[in-house]
Amino acid sequence: MVPGRVILIHGASSAGKSTLARAVREALPAPFVHLTVDQLIDSGALPGGADWREVRARVFDGWHRAVAAMGAAGVDVVWDHIIETPEWHEALRDLLAARDVFFVGLHCDLAELARREAARGNRAPGDAARDAATVHVGKRYDLELRSEDGVAVNVARVVEAWRGRRGASAFFG
Repeated sequence: MVPGRVILIHGASSAGKSTLARAVREALPAPFVHLTVDQLIDSGALPGGADWREVRARVFDGWHRAVAAMGAAGVDVVWDHIIETPEWHEALRDLLAARDVFFVGLHCDLAELARREAARGNRAPGDAARDAATVHVGKRYDLELRSEDGVAVNVARVVEAWRGRRGASAFFG
């Protein structure tokens, strides 16, 4: 079985990762599954009565392993995610080592992040700004995009770059 490919869209909370991921999935000729931790949150799958700080690390470790398992089963994935720490990045490098990974950095203006965060109403105020200050630090991408350029433009850029990719992903460098 051929391991599944992964297009990993990374950026701050409210940067537009899920919107871009869904549009990329629809634009690609091969079937890709869109995965995001928001699916767990929205489904009610996360423990409601538990102390989130107590279970958070285990939940994300399990989520990372689940996404890697999809690839091991031969499923192609468009994954939107926030890699919060260097330790997470290192663990994901190990989990995805046998995968064809295409690493996309999605940047967004701070004022726009704050506007989107407030409009969503399901994010703690300041999460997006905190993410924006840290999530791209030390990361090298196969492709970097700006949310302000619009979904259609960014989808075309992802699809073109995905088709033209050569060699190892910057994700592993």
